[in-house]
Amino acid sequence: MARHDLIDRIRQRLEELNRSERKVADVILADPAKATGMSIASLAQTASVSEPTVNRFCRSFDAKGYPDFKIKLAQSLAGGTPYVSQAVEPDDTAANYTEKIFGATIAALDNARRQTDPVRIERVVDYLIQAKQTHFFGLGASGAVAQDAQHKFFRFNMPVTAYVDVLMQRMVASSCHTGDVVVVISWTGRTRELVEIARLARESGAVVLGITAPGSPLSRECTETLEVTSPEDTDHYMPMTSRMIQLALIDVLATGVTLRRGEDFLGHLKKIKDSLKDTRYPAGTQQP
Repeated sequence: MARHDLIDRIRQRLEELNRSERKVADVILADPAKATGMSIASLAQTASVSEPTVNRFCRSFDAKGYPDFKIKLAQSLAGGTPYVSQAVEPDDTAANYTEKIFGATIAALDNARRQTDPVRIERVVDYLIQAKQTHFFGLGASGAVAQDAQHKFFRFNMPVTAYVDVLMQRMVASSCHTGDVVVVISWTGRTRELVEIARLARESGAVVLGITAPGSPLSRECTETLEVTSPEDTDHYMPMTSRMIQLALIDVLATGVTLRRGEDFLGHLKKIKDSLKDTRYPAGTQQP
């Protein structure tokens, strides 16, 4: 199937569409990457049609509705420059690839939001709030996400570490105890070392939480997982939208833990914020 399959189908069927649906097609074909980041209201307004017209247009291309159509549209763009981004073509200008990267990221985050199961979020927060200590593991781009998680979770007055080195991860996993929580972050869930490390941690008595792909080898080794998918192929392209989704999920979990701590805990967070005041120039002042 051609990588621009949906876009080609829209072009091929232009003459079959009624006047209103043609307006929708014209907006999408003018900038498919931008369209992946538009809400249904925004697309309808840009095309000067009603939202039901947009939905009818989407269903005519075998989509269940507008959200499903946006996923198919994002997938149809997944081909670009190897080792750079699926959305980007070799001859794109700065304006083109800037718009494409932002559009693809917005679409991916919106897709992830709809996939994320609040029940699973609650269960993961349950484990985190009860942890004696929490370890975040990740490699490569996911390692940066693990370090971001440590930066957020240390504020909750609980022991927290982040490890991005396989040997350290193995040693920490093997020395875990009941009550410890290990969070393994891997977009593909197919990194052999992380799968084995998750198994080691679980055998040591730790709860193992995964932020990973559904049905992956890693997910099968976890106590609980947060599973999302995206058209981004990190085997061939730099991790972009996948990393943003992981960071957003860490923010969701950090927010959940904060709310569970209750209003009495806000004083502790304020104390941390206040400690930074003397390190900054007041807002609106010019650097001397």
